[in-house]
Amino acid sequence: MKNALIAYFSASGSTAKLAKTFADVTGGTLYEIKPASPYTSADLNWNDKNSRSSLEMNDKTARPSILEPVVNMAQYDTIFVGFPIWWYEAPRIIQTFLESYDLSGKIVIPFATSGGSGIGNTASIIQKSCQAKVLSGKRMSPFASIDEVSSWINSLKL
Repeated sequence: MKNALIAYFSASGSTAKLAKTFADVTGGTLYEIKPASPYTSADLNWNDKNSRSSLEMNDKTARPSILEPVVNMAQYDTIFVGFPIWWYEAPRIIQTFLESYDLSGKIVIPFATSGGSGIGNTASIIQKSCQAKVLSGKRMSPFASIDEVSSWINSLKL
């Protein structure tokens, strides 16, 4: 696939595995969305209403800082954005990422990993963070095969 970026945030490594498969299938550039302040296991404790992830997800205006920007975002036409599902949507750092660039005229395709919940209204939430055309996206296993990822991407008819 020409000019594709596979941008992903992975708190535990699961989404990173799936993002690598997307890069293998598309031949696109892999870019990790790294928080400026890395998440600790305590930050990710969703059972603690005062954990960093809980506080961020309860604040729709939270925008965690990203360590390094994408170099030359203008070169990409299609941006696959991967993340774990947190509280039935993308983590707030995904909004930080999307709001950091002019994505006009680009296609954004979310993909997610989750321990059990679906992708929910993630596409409509993401759409509010960018001027790109946002497709509905899909939740997949971190261990999805090359054939499974390829089949889904081909079904998008990009």
